[in-house]
Amino acid sequence: MFDIALAVPVIGGSWEDFALLFITALAGGAFGAALGALPAFIFTGFVVFLGEGIRIVTRVFGLDAVPGTAFTGDVTGVIGFGAITGPHIAFAGGVAATAYAAKQYPEMEPDGWDYHFGKNILYAFGTKPDILAVGAIFGAIGMLITEVGYAVVVVDGTAVTDFIAVSVFATAFLARPVFGYPIIGTSSGSDHLDMSPFEREDPHPKADDGAVEHDGRVATEPWLPHQYKWTGVTAIGIVGGLLGGFIYIKTGSVFMGYAISAMSLLFLNLGVEKIPVTHHITLLGSVGAAVIVPEFSPVVALLAAGVFGAVTGLFGELTQRLFYAHSGTHVDPPAMAIAIVMAIVAVLSIAGILPNAAYL
Repeated sequence: MFDIALAVPVIGGSWEDFALLFITALAGGAFGAALGALPAFIFTGFVVFLGEGIRIVTRVFGLDAVPGTAFTGDVTGVIGFGAITGPHIAFAGGVAATAYAAKQYPEMEPDGWDYHFGKNILYAFGTKPDILAVGAIFGAIGMLITEVGYAVVVVDGTAVTDFIAVSVFATAFLARPVFGYPIIGTSSGSDHLDMSPFEREDPHPKADDGAVEHDGRVATEPWLPHQYKWTGVTAIGIVGGLLGGFIYIKTGSVFMGYAISAMSLLFLNLGVEKIPVTHHITLLGSVGAAVIVPEFSPVVALLAAGVFGAVTGLFGELTQRLFYAHSGTHVDPPAMAIAIVMAIVAVLSIAGILPNAAYL
């Protein structure tokens, strides 16, 4: 009876461990709001890059087999994808904070921003307490979704998808009705896949209703104005997938390509035009190589990585057209693409069609 009382329902572990994680997740979500969602995610890239570099070095020099060595800490898992810079916590907190601030403080919108302010994930909110509190709450929610997902939705020891990715878009969808946005929104074109209103620069249908939040908005707001055409998305998907696959084949790291892609977004945040967003693509390129290389040659695995990258890029574009472009807040297309493709990988692995499910 004593052991049952100390166990955390569903998640497992002690209440003290849970309290440690929960309190840190609150701080991590507030951290994401303070820095802004995209800057916080860029930090994810740098920390994961560090963590994967440490893993590679320890493996090469055999330090992972030495008990107590200072090089064996799980920087990737505990910090990069953990409660400090984990995208389900810091990025999710930043996204929710932006959705809240756009309604509560529309005057904070920077000059030259053509979309709804709720989509400005570059914006850092500093030390405003109520905005930090929103980030903290959603960071904690993101942690809970992830922990419950990995604890419960498991088949034969394999998680059925990437629950960090699920948490990133689930918290973003939750923020929409909580702060008064449509969950999906209404298309201004022929259907939700139609981006032609953006190409024509049609004004948003609510731009003349007197509400400050709609001033200057275009009718349809693609996630990336420089990365939404199917052919271009396919091309960068193949390229990013090949690069992610090569990194895995040579280093054994599934997450190094993801980290490099995330770090590259520093330039996008600094205003360099047309920087592609590729972390979902390089991650699944690495996964494509990881699930193929045990059975086939590295060249075949590399080609599979290109296919995985292209498919993931296309899922990212499909989800942005359905769920991002027509409402007023950021819902992350890369997270949705990762969750979808990793669910497919998990199902194929559980069914015995693929030899493994990579990092799941």
